[in-house]
Amino acid sequence: MGTMGAWTISMLLILAVVLTDSATSRGKIRQKRNWIIDSFDMEEEYPGPYPYKLGKIHLDVKYFVKLHICGQGVDLDPKDVLEIDQRDGTLWSKRKVNFEEYKLLKLNFEAKNVSNGEVDTRLGIEIQIKDVNDNTPQLEGDYKISLDESTKQGKDIITVRADDLDDSTTSNGTFDLRIVSVTPQDPDIDFVLAQADTVGKITFKGCLNYEKYQKYTILVEAKDRGEVVQLSSTGTVTVNVNDKNNHPPIFTGQTGSGIVKEGESGMTILRIQVSDEDTEGTPAWKAKYMLHGDPGGYFKITTDPETNEGVLTVVKPLDYEDGQLRKLSVTVENEEPYFTCQVNGRPQQGLWDVAWVGGDSDNLPPVISRPITITVEDTNDPPVFLPDVKYIRVMENSPVGTPLYKFTADDHDGVYASSFEYQVGKDPAGWVTVDSKTGQVSTTKVLDRESPYVNDSLYTAIIWAVDHGEPPMTGTGTLNIYLIDENDNVPVLDENVLAMCLSDEPISASITAQDLDLSPYSDPFHFELLGDVQGRWKLDPTYGTKVNLVKDTAVYAGHHELTLKISDSQGHHSLQNLSVTVCDCTESQNCLSRSRSTEMGGSAIGIVILGLLLLLALLLLASLISCKSEKVFIQPEESPGWHLLPSNIETPGTDCKVPYPVDQVDIGKAVNVKLINSTNPVIVMQESATKSNVPGFSQYGNGVSLNQQSTQEIASSKKSFRDMGFGYEEASIRKSFREFGYAEASSRKSFREFGYAEGSMMNRKFSHQESSSIRPDVLNSQLIQRLDMLETFENELGDYDPHDYAYEGEPASDAQLDAISIPDSEVDSNLLQNLHPKFRTLAHICRPDLMEGIYSNGTV
Repeated sequence: MGTMGAWTISMLLILAVVLTDSATSRGKIRQKRNWIIDSFDMEEEYPGPYPYKLGKIHLDVKYFVKLHICGQGVDLDPKDVLEIDQRDGTLWSKRKVNFEEYKLLKLNFEAKNVSNGEVDTRLGIEIQIKDVNDNTPQLEGDYKISLDESTKQGKDIITVRADDLDDSTTSNGTFDLRIVSVTPQDPDIDFVLAQADTVGKITFKGCLNYEKYQKYTILVEAKDRGEVVQLSSTGTVTVNVNDKNNHPPIFTGQTGSGIVKEGESGMTILRIQVSDEDTEGTPAWKAKYMLHGDPGGYFKITTDPETNEGVLTVVKPLDYEDGQLRKLSVTVENEEPYFTCQVNGRPQQGLWDVAWVGGDSDNLPPVISRPITITVEDTNDPPVFLPDVKYIRVMENSPVGTPLYKFTADDHDGVYASSFEYQVGKDPAGWVTVDSKTGQVSTTKVLDRESPYVNDSLYTAIIWAVDHGEPPMTGTGTLNIYLIDENDNVPVLDENVLAMCLSDEPISASITAQDLDLSPYSDPFHFELLGDVQGRWKLDPTYGTKVNLVKDTAVYAGHHELTLKISDSQGHHSLQNLSVTVCDCTESQNCLSRSRSTEMGGSAIGIVILGLLLLLALLLLASLISCKSEKVFIQPEESPGWHLLPSNIETPGTDCKVPYPVDQVDIGKAVNVKLINSTNPVIVMQESATKSNVPGFSQYGNGVSLNQQSTQEIASSKKSFRDMGFGYEEASIRKSFREFGYAEASSRKSFREFGYAEGSMMNRKFSHQESSSIRPDVLNSQLIQRLDMLETFENELGDYDPHDYAYEGEPASDAQLDAISIPDSEVDSNLLQNLHPKFRTLAHICRPDLMEGIYSNGTV
């Protein structure tokens, strides 16, 4: 059964081979054996000669074959290294191969049947490159480190690394690290290298000393373990030592007097010197001073960064009376902690026997202390208030002389004078005074809590105590006066002007009030409208700090003055005027905005100012042109000079001023003054009159003045000239000339006030030849000016009752009008021909002879 099974399997395999060969034959592809034989070895960097035989490939075939190789070393990198004898299969090397570049070469081997060209055998070949010791182990570079002088022994200070490109699995690629030398040679230091694989760690034994050696150079070697030849290289490790504090500072002296005056501060009184062997400028050299024996903190010691000296300064004023001498002490150390290191033994194994002290160790050497004595000199001290600040409460409005507080001050000086006096140092409102001996503070004015000098009901006054020393010293006491409020103020409106719009419905506007008093003497307020306001104005509500003024629809547009009674919570009240403007707001939402719209802007104001300056320049130019030494007299026109002035007011007759041509008056005739208007005196003439019998004038001393007769005569004129067409009136005078300053018996006014030369009117007649002594134009203007001063609106001097004197075309006669004297000076008849009809009646009354001549000639 077993034999039959084996035979069956064999037959199946033969059948599979036959079927496979048949299928391959049909596809013209013959698949033969494809195995990998043993690899060949090739030594790198073989010195030759080339080519040399690597080995031979053996095939068991009965027919001739042709052999062929391809792959690395042939047609792939590294190319042209290998070749094969196509007849016997000998493999040859033609040149060197570097192991560090190619450690293994892979090729394909084929054997083809020469008869049919089919591949009979396909094999894989591997060429193993054998390494040789051709590379030196190399350190990664030169190393530099910094090491503190205070570093303890046994610490890893640096790690070095090396590398070898040879095969690390052979002795050619493995190496050893070691310290070859250390420069300089220091008996107190030993550097050690411990290797692990390709890494070496360097430590040290002993003590570093910066003052001896500041740098060490360590030479490190890396050497491989090659069997034929051993290759090696070296590198350096530089160790720089940093100075640390292994030398304490030592006191060497001090400079300065050590004397300070009491009361002084901020000055240096002495300097302390030290020495240190550590490197200057380092923390190991910089000194740090500590002061002892100064519980009050009067002194401070600092380090001068340039010299390393200790600088002792007074920071708080000293008092001589507390002690003349101050005993202090100073200690010093470095900014960096102190340490020491000493080698006591050097055993062959392990660390050395070293005594290292530092940090918080209890074995540190004791700190050196230096005693210092400070002398305090006595000076004049200011008096001291006890207490220096005092708070009191006082009712405001206290009467003058109310005692407030009695200050007490003390002067501890023993050498200098200890007497002093009190003074008021600061009293912004001038409310207090102080008794110079006792220190009693009293009021000099009534205290007002609402004063601008009071802040939150608190008023502060400063009192001085000034001693009699040289120089005088001053102590200061502060008196804070809290003023208790009284109801001494009434509520007032914040704003007393309002603007409201016309409307068909009642509208309101807010009103606010304030009271400078505090509660309960201020708000809430009670508001009340006084006067006839029923149906027009009301308040809603009437209590609080802010109420609404309600305007009813019955209020017309215009300006309204209201009176408000505002009472505080205690009933203390005031009457406040409220001005309300009501207008149509269709054009503006605020009545007051109209007035604001008329305000000129900055540019408009500038234009106005520029215009005024130009006008001023023109006036100045006109003044310069007109101001000449010689004046030319201009002859007046040959006309009556009557004028009608325009009226700019609605009240009739108040601004119609028709001056009589005074310059045409014949001085040889009597002068009589009639007041036609308050600003227009009419001068009429009477024949054969002298200054003594001129109606309306009296002689007093050196001048002439108006008398009571003129006043009464003017006052009797009550008829109007308006109906005669002149446009001015003869008014009834309500006031006598006494109000003008021309009282009959008390007048001291002479005609020089009217422009007449003083004395030129004495004992002369008013003749035509003497008219040069009188300035009629000045007389007219001065009378007008005097009368204008008395005229006021609705109280003119010309109040009258209308009266008809005559009808147009009819002659008129009236006793009062007959009293008016008409000047007999010549009148040009041509001027009367073109009179308006309403002036003709007056012309008939004044010059009937001329008017009859005109009518008789038929010119009118």
